[in-house]
Amino acid sequence: MPERTVDTPHVAITGAAGYIGSRVLVELQDQHPDWELTAIDNFYRAKVRSVGDVDVDHVDIRNRDRLEAALEGADVVLHLAAVSGVDDCEENPDLAYEVNVQGTDNVAWFCRKTGAAMAFPFSMAVIGDPQEFPITADHPRAPINWYGRTKLLSERAIDTFADGAFPAHQFMISNLYGGHVVDGDRISKGTVINFFLDRALAGETLTVYEPGTQSRNFVHVKDIARAYVKSSERLLEQLDAGETGVEKFEIASDEDPSVHEMAKLVQSAAADHGLDCNVELVENPRAGEETLVESFEVDTSRAARLLDWDASESVEATVAAALDDGA
Repeated sequence: MPERTVDTPHVAITGAAGYIGSRVLVELQDQHPDWELTAIDNFYRAKVRSVGDVDVDHVDIRNRDRLEAALEGADVVLHLAAVSGVDDCEENPDLAYEVNVQGTDNVAWFCRKTGAAMAFPFSMAVIGDPQEFPITADHPRAPINWYGRTKLLSERAIDTFADGAFPAHQFMISNLYGGHVVDGDRISKGTVINFFLDRALAGETLTVYEPGTQSRNFVHVKDIARAYVKSSERLLEQLDAGETGVEKFEIASDEDPSVHEMAKLVQSAAADHGLDCNVELVENPRAGEETLVESFEVDTSRAARLLDWDASESVEATVAAALDDGA
């Protein structure tokens, strides 16, 4: 790949109307107001139509011609469009394959043809039940659900597409939590902590899937968005240097409580705000398709060293702030 001089960076975001993508747009506009930004989404689950002065264009990544026209001129593509989550992928397996695998192939093929850089999240779901701690992006892959399998297929495809053609970053991302505000509208998603908070604010029981001792590593959506900004900056440097191939990063925090402990934390914080809610263990509908390990330590030193990134948000502070706003 020849060196590529970029005067005014042009960054494109797929899935830009989503939970993460809309926050990435906020952070990019804040940190790099001079950059050109392209935002696309097919609005499968998302409702955001614009972020600041950037409109989100209706483009489906499964349509390669429209996708490539929309991405034309991009130096970096942050590929966030996906059917995300275990349940959605199990309920819509064909759609998950078309979007998560074939759509990602379309994005990666565009980058191979044009030399644009690419960032892509492949999720902790690719490793299944962790066998080695702390977890790194080098951990063996053994996904136990269709969501994880689609992400693994895409991870491997990008490894191949990027070789000798463009620089790419792949993120092994932990479980997200937290909300954020886009142009006055609060954006959230039904991840486990957010689910507990919504139930607590409604005075409803916090249901925990058995056995409850399963641990998760939690990272805030704002921290994830900052990682994409850092990634964009490094990818532009790698384009200038003519570098190609994949770098993989663990994007996580140092907080990995059990799901039951997390529910109890929300219950206690809710009580401090005069909200009464119970915690109840219920039958796990994901039996056999969910990681049940009791610790989830992740090594994020690679992201700290190469991206100058670490997690700055905390679960306790986020829970307290959400209850302050909602109570």
